[in-house]
Amino acid sequence: MRLNTLRHMALLIGLLGAGQSLAESAPPARAEAIFAGGCFWCLEKDFDQLDGVLSTTSGYIGGHLPNPTYEQVSAGNSGHIEAVRVEYDPQRLDYPKLLAYFWPNIDPLNADGQFCDTGSQYRSAIFYANDEEQRLAEASRETLQRSARFTQPIATEILPASTFYPAEDYHQDYATRNPLRYHFYRQRCGRDARLAELWGSRPGR
Repeated sequence: MRLNTLRHMALLIGLLGAGQSLAESAPPARAEAIFAGGCFWCLEKDFDQLDGVLSTTSGYIGGHLPNPTYEQVSAGNSGHIEAVRVEYDPQRLDYPKLLAYFWPNIDPLNADGQFCDTGSQYRSAIFYANDEEQRLAEASRETLQRSARFTQPIATEILPASTFYPAEDYHQDYATRNPLRYHFYRQRCGRDARLAELWGSRPGR
């Protein structure tokens, strides 16, 4: 009886250990990535439509002022770039797929802004959090550059992630909370017309 009990305990401990190893090797429930592609209202809306994205946050990254305001960033005085932090489920969506989705939603040829918004605060960029993300982002950009799609150089930067500051509350989920103003801005800015010119016909956003 005692021997059977010891064997049962050993088996249970072994199963628990195996379960712990599996849990440690399993992907996390949430991960995040940061992208810049002009107006963060638009890029946020685009990523919200991607299956596997859990949430998006508009914000500022890459500057020298702590806690920048929209006025400081939009004036180009803080060094920040308008960007979107994307939280996603790694079991449904991996980083290479995020990269593949990002490119057709920006103008990668514009080094001084995006669409109707000009200035360094609106330029396109991928912000990497580790060596693997940097490697994947650079490989993705190189693949696009080597493709026959564009003859001009790809201007999108690949930069190390720094402190991300969420934008003011009225900027969050702007397209959902202000659909008429959002669609007017997007159309007036010529975003979808330029994207169709670069990447082919696409549905309206």
